[in-house]
Amino acid sequence: MSALPAEEHHAPSRLTLADLLYEPGLMLGSGSAVMYQLAVWGVGKGVAEHSNTMQRPLDRLRTTLSYVYVMGLGTEEEQQAIARMVNRAHVPVKGEGYTAFDPELQLWVAATLAEVAREMYEKIFGPIDPATLEGLYRDGWIYGTALQVKPEMWPPTRAEFDAYWDRMQSEFRSDPQIQRYARALLSTKDAKWFVKPISPLISLVTRGNLSPQAREVLGLSWSDREQQRYNRLWSLIRTVYPWIPRWVRRIPAKVAMRDIRWRMRTGRRVI
Repeated sequence: MSALPAEEHHAPSRLTLADLLYEPGLMLGSGSAVMYQLAVWGVGKGVAEHSNTMQRPLDRLRTTLSYVYVMGLGTEEEQQAIARMVNRAHVPVKGEGYTAFDPELQLWVAATLAEVAREMYEKIFGPIDPATLEGLYRDGWIYGTALQVKPEMWPPTRAEFDAYWDRMQSEFRSDPQIQRYARALLSTKDAKWFVKPISPLISLVTRGNLSPQAREVLGLSWSDREQQRYNRLWSLIRTVYPWIPRWVRRIPAKVAMRDIRWRMRTGRRVI
């Protein structure tokens, strides 16, 4: 088999947030981003007590991706519109000890989106150079600053963000309700019929992507055998994925943005 063209096999030298969002392979991290969010008590409680993901998993995925895509690929007007929608959706999400408008919790949610996207991209294409990584990190701030997070709340450099990430993981706390919710999300038994055939794979990838601290606090099992299967899967993905033409890989994000804009234009629900 001939070698891949360099521009297909390696990360571009000036990678942008849009470049990342056009890669459907990053979807392999969507479940682990959610799990990292659940591991912080205030976020986990809010999701476990207010989310409709169990009843409408695909719709919940669509609305989350709508925010992710618009913040990276949309116009400023579209970004402001979807931020208002998210703020409205957050109004009822509050309880004893938490609120969806807490900027510290929003910062963590935004951090998981940025960090998991980076990790998935590097798993497929290899390390991103430090200068580009710094720029990508700054680009990712929009996931928090579009809501209630102030720019100065973000660690100013990527190195300081890494320290923040480690500190947050050291502060994870176990909660039985959140653990039940996390396990239910990954349950092959309780999965909707249209998800059930791939639910074991989703569970493997999601749990494997997590740090040991996150798995422990969420009560998620992990074995040496599963680690071996996870490693083989990623070896296959790294071999096959870069051979998919870039224009093909960009189709899912383009279709998603077209649907979002149609919903906005026709007054249908986006978030």
